[in-house]
Amino acid sequence: MPFDKKPIIAPSILGANFSNLEKEINYCNDSEAQWIHLDIMDQQFVPNLSFGPAVVNSLRKHSDLFFDVHLMVSNPFDMLIPFIKAGANGISFHIEATESRFTFPPKILINTIKKNGLKCGLALKPKTPFSLIKKYLEFIDYIVVMSVEPGFGGQVFIDSTLSKIAEIDKHLKEKNIRDKILIQVDGGIKLTNYNKVISAGGDILVAGSEVFKSDNPSATINKMYND
Repeated sequence: MPFDKKPIIAPSILGANFSNLEKEINYCNDSEAQWIHLDIMDQQFVPNLSFGPAVVNSLRKHSDLFFDVHLMVSNPFDMLIPFIKAGANGISFHIEATESRFTFPPKILINTIKKNGLKCGLALKPKTPFSLIKKYLEFIDYIVVMSVEPGFGGQVFIDSTLSKIAEIDKHLKEKNIRDKILIQVDGGIKLTNYNKVISAGGDILVAGSEVFKSDNPSATINKMYND
């Protein structure tokens, strides 16, 4: 973790109660959370459908926190501008949806995100090697390491993710760019394992069900932040 900073806790709205998202996001506002994680799924790249720019725009009116939009979609380029206009502060997209299958190469998406003043992240599925994104490191702000198979909340953390995080952390340090790129870990983050994730090199912890299914979401967020 750069400069021994405290982790960024990014509660994932995917784990929230969708019948009252204003109340759910206020749990985050009332905590020490710095980011809100917004999983966008199109039922093509992953087997689930979540929500679109209109929901993000509605939530934007109720929070000043950093909105981290995670595009788990087969056509991320076409979704960039709608989510930028909806109020995203950062957008990550999957290398698997661009490097080998999509017309637009990753650099075009990165440039579009960055020229609009947003932070840019590249996401990796659990079985995707870190080596696939090394050539883009100088252009991005964070790496999203999926610690569950993307698509559904409430899954169990894949333990082999810890070695992947450590590999990325080591490489960034060797290249003297550790202070420029954050490592986000998304999936299965619990009070019982978040310290291991931080120790491996995780900077941004995405936690959904552990936060929003708890008796006191704000206190759960704060516990991860302060312990």
